Amino acid sequence: MDELNLKADEAVARFLDERFAVSQELGGVFFLLELLDTAIRTSDQELMDKPNLPENEKLDMVQALDRQNVMMQLYPRYIDTLLPLITEVAERTKREVRVLELASGAGGLAFALAETAEQKNLDVRITASDIVPAFIEEGNGIAAKKKLAVSFRLLNAFAMTELEMSEFDIVVMAQSLHHFTPGQLAVIIAQSARYATTAFVGIDGYRSMLLTGGVPLIASLQGIGSFTLDGLTSARKFYSELELDIISEIATGRREHRVECLWPFSVLTVRF
Repeated sequence: MDELNLKADEAVARFLDERFAVSQELGGVFFLLELLDTAIRTSDQELMDKPNLPENEKLDMVQALDRQNVMMQLYPRYIDTLLPLITEVAERTKREVRVLELASGAGGLAFALAETAEQKNLDVRITASDIVPAFIEEGNGIAAKKKLAVSFRLLNAFAMTELEMSEFDIVVMAQSLHHFTPGQLAVIIAQSARYATTAFVGIDGYRSMLLTGGVPLIASLQGIGSFTLDGLTSARKFYSELELDIISEIATGRREHRVECLWPFSVLTVRF
């Protein structure tokens, strides 16, 4: 995994260097767009990822993200993206579909998916996971109150050794791909291949001038300064579709993946 981490980081860095050189040769609008992308990109860490930030403040920020997603009606769109794959697994296996969500935060997507599965009479078992204990405690409390088939567990996405091989069918990560370096994301995809039978699905924004301005603007509606600043940092860290393509191929050694642009987000589906 250490070698994979390094290899993916180097490959994406080399791709960006080569693209800059080619754009410079082509000149004109090609080089202008490349200069804009170079100006946008950052490797700065979000405030919510800083280890010294108190867990209650991290919880406030992920709950703000959950409210924002509800306001923008993003969860129904994420679920529409996931349902065909869930239905495919259900029809093939004739049993419950086991979904693991990584970096689940406050659990908004997990709860929305569980409610939809209930409405559609789909047999789905959802396990939401994160590395922040406060998120797990909060999530399990809400799941008990709502009586939904969602459980939360503490899990390190880089080393899921406590899981059983093929314990899940689908691994999902929504709005968190950009929190990880290319190497870290490659490791997560490779780890997922060990513990999921069917696919890894990553849903996230994609790097653009429009989202760089739009994401922090929408985040500012929550009235939390740190959340707004993280919105700007996140938008600048979103991956392009080509970068996700490179990371996925390095993580699996195959081209059994697809990257789609479904405004305002990208969907990466890696088949196992």
